[in-house]
Formats: sequence, C-alpha cells, structure tokens
Amino acid sequence: MSANLRVVAFLLLGILLLGSLPQDVQAQGLPRISIEVDESSRPKDVAVTLEIIFLLTVLTLAPALLIMLTSFTRIVVVLSFLRMAIGTQQIPPSQLIIGLSLFLTMFVMGPTFETVYDDAIVPYLDEQIDNESALERGMKPIRAFMLRNTREKDLGLFIKLARLPRPNSPEELSNRVLIPSFVISELKTAFQIAFVLFIPFIIIDMVVASTLLSMGMMMLPPVTVSLPFKILLFVLVDGWHLIVESVVTSFK
Repeated sequence: MSANLRVVAFLLLGILLLGSLPQDVQAQGLPRISIEVDESSRPKDVAVTLEIIFLLTVLTLAPALLIMLTSFTRIVVVLSFLRMAIGTQQIPPSQLIIGLSLFLTMFVMGPTFETVYDDAIVPYLDEQIDNESALERGMKPIRAFMLRNTREKDLGLFIKLARLPRPNSPEELSNRVLIPSFVISELKTAFQIAFVLFIPFIIIDMVVASTLLSMGMMMLPPVTVSLPFKILLFVLVDGWHLIVESVVTSFK
C-alpha cells in the first residue's frame, strides 16, 4: 500500500510541476523524432543507405571478428587457465581478465591494424578505392597474421572437410577455411601453454597434501593451505611479467 501511495504522490508532483511551467513553454510541447523512408531519385542516396547498412552489420559482428581473427582467443584462454591453476576462484575477476586480454590483443595486433588503416581505411575515406577494394586490402594483413599462426595440419583438416582441391599457394585459401583453422590452432597453443602453467602449482598441491596427510590433518582442505604458497611462488618469480612475455612472444 505504501508503494502505491508513493507512485500517486510522484504523479501528483509531476502534474503540479507541469502546471507551474510558463504558458510559452507548455505550448512548445515535446520534441518528436521520426524516421522516414522516402523514394529516392538519385543513385547516390541508395549507395549511402547501403553503406550505412554495411557499417551496422560490421559493428554487429565486431565482437565475433575480434575473437576469431585476432590474438584474443589465445590470450584470454591462457589467462583463464592461469586463474584456475592458482585456484583463486574469481580473483582476478573476469572483467579484469577480459580487459587485459583486449589491451594485449591491441598490442600484438598493433602492426597489423596499422597496415589495415594505411592500406585500406585511409584510401577508402579519401574516396580513392571502393568498398570491395577496401575490404580486400584490409583482409590481406589479417590473413597474413592468421597464416603465420595456423598449423598446416589444421588447414588440411578443413580443406578436407570442405572437399576443396589442395591450394597451390596460401593466397588461394578461402576465409571459410582459414578462419576456423586459425581458431583451433590458437586453442591448441593456448592449451599447451596452460599445461606448462599447471605443473608448478600441481607440485605445490601435492607437497601440501602429502604433508597434511603425514601429520594426520585429514580434515583440513589442502587447497586452503596451498593457496598462500602458490600466490607467494607466483609473486616471487614475477609471474605476470613471465606470463605476458611468454604469451606475446608466442605469436610469430
């Protein structure tokens, strides 16, 4: 009942405020926003409309493109496995891991993005090339990055699954073959790095568990005791420095 009274009070207060406005302000009314679709007599208007639709489509697919076509996959998987290996549950938080992965991705992909900007975006904005040429030029550096970090075995798998003839050069590879091959190659590399990360922390867990068992302290969870030692080890070896250096230098 009290909630209903508060709603009624707010409504009455709004009505009183509207009634206290000057007459010229009340006469103006509220602004109206409308989107109109009219018939176009110029082909240029249709081209602009298509460009807007294309831009909105690219913005919609931007998260997927960032994950699939860049180094983000390997970095975020390694950092997630690192948190699992230490056993700190939600520390660092997921937002921090994703944010660090994004900035490391921008760092790794910096030369590639600069090439895309110079070769594709700038000429397109200067109206020197059309949409198709800009897209083709922009994909060349990204394809080169993906090819450098994709295993031939994974490329052969998707060529076989697509039932395509063996290409004579990397330029003949289609994006529908290259992109999934790059993604599973990144996952394999990330899992290999994660395996190396787990080894020292597993050793600490085994030593702590054996010590507690020999002392007859079976009711005390080994994870509770081993966690401070794992954090101490990670800090002493400057773990974040080593992890970031290893992940960044793992890209060819």
